[in-house]
Amino acid sequence: MTSRSRPTPAQGLLIPVEAVAEIRAHLPAVADDVVAAIIEEVPSYADAFGGRMGETIRNAVRLALGGFLSLAGGTPGADPRTPAAPAVDGAYQLGRGEARSGRTTDALLAAYRIGARVSWREMSMYAVDAGLSAETLVSFAELVFAYIDELSAASVAGHTDELATTGRVRQRLLERIAHHLLVGSPAETVTSAAERAGWEQPETLTAVIVPESQVRPVLSEISPQTLQTEVPDLDDVALLLVPDAHGRARAALLRTLADRGCVAGPSRPWLEVRASLDRAVRARSAGLDGDTDRHLVQLVLTADASALADLRADVLAPMAELRPGVADKLTDTLRAWLLHQGRRDDVAGALFVHPQTVRYRMGQIRDLYGDRLDDPDTVLALTIALGAG
Repeated sequence: MTSRSRPTPAQGLLIPVEAVAEIRAHLPAVADDVVAAIIEEVPSYADAFGGRMGETIRNAVRLALGGFLSLAGGTPGADPRTPAAPAVDGAYQLGRGEARSGRTTDALLAAYRIGARVSWREMSMYAVDAGLSAETLVSFAELVFAYIDELSAASVAGHTDELATTGRVRQRLLERIAHHLLVGSPAETVTSAAERAGWEQPETLTAVIVPESQVRPVLSEISPQTLQTEVPDLDDVALLLVPDAHGRARAALLRTLADRGCVAGPSRPWLEVRASLDRAVRARSAGLDGDTDRHLVQLVLTADASALADLRADVLAPMAELRPGVADKLTDTLRAWLLHQGRRDDVAGALFVHPQTVRYRMGQIRDLYGDRLDDPDTVLALTIALGAG
């Protein structure tokens, strides 16, 4: 059996003129599909595709794909894997622009991967309609992905070069904004630092403590205007100050942070973000993670651990002379009685005991406390002291 060798780029794979014309006729729609997929799958690009900038990017996608088709259907010996100089320079400048916009290479490469996938899906469909053979279609696929790999490499180079020059300067300016915010510098100082960095002042900021291993994936999915710095006195974590993640936008932020070991403080007016950080740090110290808004009761009750311990000792003083086992049972019963507002059956259900057991224990407690259980101030003190568990 003799084997036939498949055309390779070196041998000059040529796409039939009819197929090239069919694909080229649909390039605007392909470019639109690429942009839509990137917006949907890479959240940090959602704003970048609006207005004139969006049309500029769409045109760049069309030109890149059109350049590939010109090579694939051009003269024998041309290597469609290698973009023409204008396309490479455009990709390089795109990378520099992304660095200036604050987006990471993770987001950039994700956009390229999505673009390659969608482009191939759409162009191959039209190529098949134009009668391209299965053998040629395989080579065509290889060339599409090789071509886009070249463009993505040029963009990464541009991104790296930008960060190595002006990017580093801007990063230092952004870090200075974060520093002023966290040390409580005067508002004029902070706003002046923001203006020097060209950083748009948001309505709110949200402090998020992120494990170092999760910083890059989190940054790739949130606003590129996020400030990054260190958390004072904490190792192996970074602090992200996320702009305008309040209201409905908070849910999107929390979905990004889910299962990553992050702690998100509350949204605060951007000049008051230190309060958001303080709450996130206290939550982390208490072994809590995720959304601090879901832990408000525990955070309030444990805000002053020493005061809570003194209050607990004071309100439980009538049980101080009891055996530890008896005291624990009565304390649990009293807590359940307070939380269930004295409903005996509910208290019994919470404690997994018979209602008569609850009645017996509450009789013991009333013997110890007397009329104080009818005093609102005593009930409030007991509720706070026992509410912390």
